[in-house]
Amino acid sequence: MSPSQTAPNPRRWKALALIAAAQFMVIMDTSIIGVALPEMQSDLGFSQENLSWVFNAYVVAFGGLLLLGGRLSDLFGAKRLFSAGWLVLAAGSLAAGLADEVWVELTGRAVQGVGAALIAPSALTLLMMLFGGDPKELTKAFALYGAAAPAGGTAGVFLGGVITEYASWPWVFYINIPVAVIALVATPRLMPATPARPGSVDLLGAATVTAGLGTTVFAIVRAPEVGWGSAETLLVLAAGLLLVGLFVAIQARRREPLMRLGIWKAPNLAGANVAQFLMAAAWIPMWFFLNLYLQQVLGLGAFASGSALLPMTVAIMVMMITVAPRLIARFGPKPLVVSGLALLAAGMMWLSFVRADGSFWVDVLPASLVAATGMSLAFIPSLGTALSSARPEEGGLASGIVNTSYQVGSALGLAAMTALATSQGADELGNAAALTDGFSAAFLGAAGIAVAGALLAVVTLRGSRGADAGAQDASEPAGSAEPTRQGV
Repeated sequence: MSPSQTAPNPRRWKALALIAAAQFMVIMDTSIIGVALPEMQSDLGFSQENLSWVFNAYVVAFGGLLLLGGRLSDLFGAKRLFSAGWLVLAAGSLAAGLADEVWVELTGRAVQGVGAALIAPSALTLLMMLFGGDPKELTKAFALYGAAAPAGGTAGVFLGGVITEYASWPWVFYINIPVAVIALVATPRLMPATPARPGSVDLLGAATVTAGLGTTVFAIVRAPEVGWGSAETLLVLAAGLLLVGLFVAIQARRREPLMRLGIWKAPNLAGANVAQFLMAAAWIPMWFFLNLYLQQVLGLGAFASGSALLPMTVAIMVMMITVAPRLIARFGPKPLVVSGLALLAAGMMWLSFVRADGSFWVDVLPASLVAATGMSLAFIPSLGTALSSARPEEGGLASGIVNTSYQVGSALGLAAMTALATSQGADELGNAAALTDGFSAAFLGAAGIAVAGALLAVVTLRGSRGADAGAQDASEPAGSAEPTRQGV
């Protein structure tokens, strides 16, 4: 019986709930520590300049190892890697929560990132296997999965505020452990079987791309402190770019590379990943500085500032689940990506007018809802286009690439906007006017990134073949005559 004739997996919607929960958790772990950072700094002795590495240690490990995670998913089976990722994430969460020194905390966060790098690409591969035979179901599945990512980012701020206010900062890490236990128990029963495939692992490629991305982020994070034109910044940045170039050269020469360079010839793959990269580079700085504005300028507490971001989270969930799939079916993916990024830019330009004596209702809520709407419209079609461009046997690689684009965009965007905000006064704690000027500059810079994303999407994405092209493409990857689905 061909894949297209295989009966739908009866547990596929329960499996999707677990896959969406996985995406929610790995993205939430990038944001949940935001509100807890001051207490962590006090308890563990972080310096002000090193505090951002509580965030970056996770994101760099996550983004740098996603390609390896995707490759391992293809070789050893997505189901196995999904379970292994939860084990690693739980171990890293325990270490980060128990940490009593800076180096232990950063190590725990990096281990969390490794676990997330195993979970994310295998989760997307499992989703494609479960729903790839039905374009309409696949669009719905992408909507639920897609909503989990930005919702996890914004909800993490809220949960971090609740936990920090009513418990203590280690619990922002311990919260992962019971979820991991549930996932490990449910995975054998819910997830489709994924046979291993013969092949080798490009460890040298994994090491060079991770080192290259980490070094590049480090250079940008340190630049405001040591100077953008300093020898240290230029040398470290050059080293990072050299390592990334070395990774590309290694991939071109390897018989079984970590990332087959030919995959980039697939129509729309590059354009969709650029959209994801720039979307994240704009979106993540927005919620990061919005949270700081709420606390440091408007004077809201941890719980109140987290609550203030809930409307944005609700808007994302509603738009992605109920509105975006219908618009994709009617207009195709490209118009949604372009208009979504443009709307995201408009929301952030509106936020750039925040005032030192402003209010949540006037300065934050309307603009943040506009930005959330734009994110909701652009995320799902760009994600689906990126995944549908790959051959079925490279589903893990495509998942790793698109997740890498999003995470690296997050890290570089936040580092760059932090530098911009600092140069405009965001480091003058207690000075509401200076802080507002810095945050406003970050919002405006992020808006520029989103505008660039919209313009590049116009140029790089091909038009849809019809109203349902996004869903159809997602169900029929390049190089495959049939959709892919496997039963348990």
